[in-house]
Amino acid sequence: MALLAAALAAAPGAHAAADSGPVSSRAPEGASAVLDGLKTYGQAVLRAADGSVRQIPAGLYEMRVDGGGMLQTYGVGLAGNAQPQTRYAESGWNGTPLAGSGEGGRVRWILEHSYPQLNDLAGLAKAAGAAALTAESAAAGTQVAIWRLAEGVRVEAADPEAEKLAGYLQREAGRLPEPPASLGLESGEMSGPTGSRIGPVTVRTGAHSVSVTPDPAAVAMGVRVLDAEGREVDTAANGTRLFFEVPAGTPDGSASVTVHGSTRVPVGRVFTTGVPAQVQIVAGSSASALAATATAKWPQPAAVQVAEGASPGTAVDTLGALSGPASATSPDTSEERLATSGSSAATPVIASLAVGLVVLGGLVVLLLRKRPLEDGPGPEGEPGRE
Repeated sequence: MALLAAALAAAPGAHAAADSGPVSSRAPEGASAVLDGLKTYGQAVLRAADGSVRQIPAGLYEMRVDGGGMLQTYGVGLAGNAQPQTRYAESGWNGTPLAGSGEGGRVRWILEHSYPQLNDLAGLAKAAGAAALTAESAAAGTQVAIWRLAEGVRVEAADPEAEKLAGYLQREAGRLPEPPASLGLESGEMSGPTGSRIGPVTVRTGAHSVSVTPDPAAVAMGVRVLDAEGREVDTAANGTRLFFEVPAGTPDGSASVTVHGSTRVPVGRVFTTGVPAQVQIVAGSSASALAATATAKWPQPAAVQVAEGASPGTAVDTLGALSGPASATSPDTSEERLATSGSSAATPVIASLAVGLVVLGGLVVLLLRKRPLEDGPGPEGEPGRE
């Protein structure tokens, strides 16, 4: 069995080492928050496809960030669907109406060029051709312009000055790129063998510095979080590359590291509940508490070992699993396998000839011993024998 195990270990492809690489699933990134409700708003008129008309509120919401901080947001979906005390998580545009409409870049432009990012209401009114704007009418006009682009609905601001602002923003909107996460980890989940460094995981954040905290279970197993120079770290900055160092012999498992920081959530970042109609988009942010998590998984390196209880004649694969009794009735005639062991197809013929020569030599010896002697008389007058 030891020879069998050694042969399997030496065979091509016997070692199935796990390749490092990102996996599909990722932990939430950035901030999480609870919706407080609609705070600064006016009214809008929605005209449905069936001809019905109804008046709805339109304006700015506020959200409380877990751990501290406040956000101002507009609805991406139509008003009336966002419920106070609903929990939201920061997300990218993918999977929201912004991605579906392809108008995310124009919506972000509106946010950057309207209230509350522009607090000069007199200047905003002049640019829009409006007589005057209040915080409420500016918020209503901005919300109406966002709905038109994001959902393609027929909606107008009830206030004529707010409607002028909505028309101006829709006409002038350029395209800006999707903003980055307030705090994110690229390659958020990795895998690799023990006895190695798994990574890198790159920190992306607008914060000056973030804390780095491995989970207690990882620390108990001796797993360390290192930077690119191999130093153990407890803080990081934007662009820092982190690695998980997993000691050899560590049982199969996983470990996570969480980074925490505080910074403003970028304008144009969205918050979701999983319901498209409830998506909120950030129009303003105070310094807010942020967090992101990365996970590393590791298997034991593939090793050849004899499984306990394996009976003689049982083949063991490279993972130590029983693969079934080895067959003794199905000889392998492969030229290639014979060549690997140093034999060839002529070996059985040569062996047969050798055995035949040995047998022939033995017969000759027996015949010579039985041949009559030609010299001298035998006992009691019988002819002599050799």
